Amino acid sequence: MAGLDLTGRTAVVTGASRGIGLAIAQSIAAAGGNVVLTSRSQEAAEAAAAQVGGTAIGIGAHAVDEEAARRCVELTLERFGSLDILVNNAGTNPAFGPVIDQDHGRFAKIFDVNLWAPVLWTGLATRAWMGEHGGAVVNTASVGGMAFEANIGLYNASKAALIHLTKQLALELSPTVRVNAVAPGVVRTKLAEALWKEHEQAVSAATALGRIGEPADIASAVTFLVSDAASWITGETMVIDGGQLLGDALPFRQGAGAGL
Repeated sequence: MAGLDLTGRTAVVTGASRGIGLAIAQSIAAAGGNVVLTSRSQEAAEAAAAQVGGTAIGIGAHAVDEEAARRCVELTLERFGSLDILVNNAGTNPAFGPVIDQDHGRFAKIFDVNLWAPVLWTGLATRAWMGEHGGAVVNTASVGGMAFEANIGLYNASKAALIHLTKQLALELSPTVRVNAVAPGVVRTKLAEALWKEHEQAVSAATALGRIGEPADIASAVTFLVSDAASWITGETMVIDGGQLLGDALPFRQGAGAGL
């Protein structure tokens, strides 16, 4: 599809050293775009960029480090001459257990990385390039921001706030900058291991499409959202979960089988 051609455009993907972030960078590069991958360490960022190949570069920049973020935006413009796409993918979840059992340190870290960082990077990208030339921003949210689960309440609350923030920014930055989000379900990543590693078969069986997600599933959707094929889409959160939000699929399959 011609609308998915990103030739001549440059993307910054935060938290791109592995998992969904790395897959997004690879997908954007495959569509012809230049990609800047960030990670907390320069070594990890460069290693990820080497996996992408082509014109991709890695820059060490912790998502909440304002000076590092500003330097990354400046280096991107120096190297490629534009910053057309921003993917706020960096995320964290150091808190596990009931919300009222968490301390302020865990609360602050989750909301700093999952909510403040997208504000920081979007502001920098907009002031440096997108506000005048246009662009597309995609935030990595989660289906957890649309549901309730035991033990990861703070993480889910931060993603619910990110979904709201996506709509707010879509209005504030319109009509020049489009802002959307993706909401992955259970995906095969290190961050989500607790949700699938010990019981992948059961999770897959309960999912409408019969498997957990792969990073490439999310990456394909992000590439669509930042492309011209999505030029009239803004303020939306695309759920990519194989049908997990629909609920347990097993009773429906068993019921269908029983009726044969």
